[in-house]
Amino acid sequence: MKAIVYTQYGTPNVMKLKQVEKPESGDNEILIKVHAVSVNYADWHALTGTPYIARIAFGFFRPRNVILGADIAGTVEKVGRNVGLFKPGDAVYGDLGLHGFGGFAEYICVKEEWIAHKPENLTFAQAAAVPMAAVTALQALRDHGQVQPGQKVLIHGAAGGVGTFAVQLAKYFGAHVTAVCSSRNTDLASSLGADEVIDYAREDFSANGHRYDLILGINGNRSINDYRRVLSPHGRYLMIGGSDRQIFQAMILGPLLSKKDGINMGGMTGRTNPKDLAFIKDLLEAGKIRPVIDRSYPLEETHAALRYIGEGHARGKVVIHVVDEGK
Repeated sequence: MKAIVYTQYGTPNVMKLKQVEKPESGDNEILIKVHAVSVNYADWHALTGTPYIARIAFGFFRPRNVILGADIAGTVEKVGRNVGLFKPGDAVYGDLGLHGFGGFAEYICVKEEWIAHKPENLTFAQAAAVPMAAVTALQALRDHGQVQPGQKVLIHGAAGGVGTFAVQLAKYFGAHVTAVCSSRNTDLASSLGADEVIDYAREDFSANGHRYDLILGINGNRSINDYRRVLSPHGRYLMIGGSDRQIFQAMILGPLLSKKDGINMGGMTGRTNPKDLAFIKDLLEAGKIRPVIDRSYPLEETHAALRYIGEGHARGKVVIHVVDEGK
């Protein structure tokens, strides 16, 4: 089968299209024919080996997993004898970011607890744009942020993959949403339901006098003190992705500031599971939320997709077509 392989950290140029052995599913596994896979910042971090703290998971000197790609959508081709939830022909989607990646390929073997049935109203490309970003946004708002109806939520980085879902989900939970993004994305944020939109080039959210009950800093470039300054009493701040400096601040300064000021500051990482994928599936099929896709690439141009993601200006998600859905 064809796959995009890399064996050393670096730029997207280290990724090569190669013929590799097609995997065989074991008794507890499912063989999936991948139709589409989306690109996440997790892929960029694993490709470049940055921030360096991430190498604890990815491998200190060279990558442990040579095929990236976490968010997949495809069809079940074969199931092991102990698999009971899926059958050949089922359309599925899932996030393999915590299970070794492997989606930038024509086939992949997974365990049934890593995936869920694909939303019926989405194409494979649209479905691939959902799992990691949507579940991360859901868990940030519902579980870590404990958002309540009427609360004021600030989403810094509202036009990216997680951000576009966070805006929609925060509105679904009844919050008043302020989205922070660039001028070219203000209309997008408004169309997703944001009550207020701040163009960060024109206005500094940390100096406008407003306070928020929950702040999501998504791959943001602001210090933890900027966020602390605009938190309401007993408010919460969550860092989702970021540089070594931002991770350090969330891990070390977050607990100290939380004890001092009575607020709650820290970071989080999404952990996709079938229950949350099913919850997101219901919202997608009901039209409550939708994926936003910026660009699409064929598998052979995965390096170009990663390069675009690395520039940091993608609107929503970038998708790789492994199978042409028009055929």
